[in-house]
Amino acid sequence: MEQLTPREIVRELDRYIVGQKAAKRSVAIALRNRYRRLKLPEEMQEEVLPKNILMIGPTGVGKTEIARRLARLAKAPFIKVEATKFTEVGYVGRDVESIIRDLMESALRMVKAERIEQVEAQAGINAERRLVTLLVPGKHSEGSNFNPFQALFGGQAPEKEEAKPNPDLERERELVAERLRRGELEAQVIEVEIEENSPISDMLSGNGMELGVNLQDMMAGMLPKRRKKRKVTVRDARKILTQEEAQNLIDHDDAVQEAIRRTEQEGMVFLDEIDKIAGREGNGPDVSRGGVQRDILPIVEGSTINTKYGPVKTDHILFLAAGAFHVSKPSDLIPELQGRFPIRVELESLSVEDFKRILTEPQSSLIKQYSALLETEGITVKFTENAIDEIAEVAFTVNSTTENIGARRLHTIVEKVLEELSFEASELPEDYTVTVNREYVQHRLGDVVKNQDLSRYIL
Repeated sequence: MEQLTPREIVRELDRYIVGQKAAKRSVAIALRNRYRRLKLPEEMQEEVLPKNILMIGPTGVGKTEIARRLARLAKAPFIKVEATKFTEVGYVGRDVESIIRDLMESALRMVKAERIEQVEAQAGINAERRLVTLLVPGKHSEGSNFNPFQALFGGQAPEKEEAKPNPDLERERELVAERLRRGELEAQVIEVEIEENSPISDMLSGNGMELGVNLQDMMAGMLPKRRKKRKVTVRDARKILTQEEAQNLIDHDDAVQEAIRRTEQEGMVFLDEIDKIAGREGNGPDVSRGGVQRDILPIVEGSTINTKYGPVKTDHILFLAAGAFHVSKPSDLIPELQGRFPIRVELESLSVEDFKRILTEPQSSLIKQYSALLETEGITVKFTENAIDEIAEVAFTVNSTTENIGARRLHTIVEKVLEELSFEASELPEDYTVTVNREYVQHRLGDVVKNQDLSRYIL
């Protein structure tokens, strides 16, 4: 984070997202302030609360992408949720506290992935030991404490004097270990034991229940672990066993504590479609909208949520909310919730020039993606400048005359332009080259664009 100055954050976001300078600056400042807060004395850290951001703008202009790229940049636990998925307590549906439980799960996966990476080398050695045993099973004399892997991998010598190794078994395992390292046994099929979920665990995980204390984990602790045998190749067995060994090598309790710390201090929640719960309360199917706002409020304000890993405080989690606000407006949110999103950023609708840049500039732009996909079939696709101009103009026109769905319109149009080529690509000769120019685009889209009713359905 020390190198991620606000200017550097904006520069990184520019690699993937076109325009929206105001939104990028706001999120860059919010992210940098988290780093600044951690430099303060401990007593002052608790007083400095995150400045939550409300992004206002039509769909497809980059609200979600800004939040997602920001979290990836900061390597922070991140979760995206839709406000419409939640209901007021007392109604059937998800309760808002599940947001923090899901964020905690995200943080734990992140921490465990890092810890597993650290022990990967040792886990690989342990997995190889188990593979040798599976490939060359055998028993030693009664009472023997001989370690069959001592000669192969090193290790502490046995203490008992009566331990009598089996020289033939030892020699055979040495040979198998050498063949394993040379990759000669990768295709051989062996039988391995793996853990599987009990039927009760599967039933509890699939019933959609939201519980503060995880009933599934409680039941799993009471029931014996079930193991089943599977026949797999040595290549697949190595992956399975390495994963098991890595899980055994990491300290799970320490990982949980680190995940709680990251959730509390670095967690980010992107709350999408907040405008859909902003309407005034009334009768009808949306009667609980105001209740959802009231339930979200304590989490955004700062409260303690019980998870299966322990209590998690939400005081310093950064919340990014977003909505189109076509029908409602931010002032329709309850006043207390409005006050918890002090930074308001309006994202601009995309122009023809923006569409051109989206097609070509980002690191994985749409043109680059489609060209790479067809290249796998040996087809070279070249887009001329006037073809890109035409696609951008069509996207802008269709957005203006039908529904404005922002940059997502480009996906529909480029897919339509290349539909015939994508269908026939696998039958065309190798090193086939296609030049997509303005005439090519007009030929593929002409009738659809002219007929407004048709474009509503197709584009």
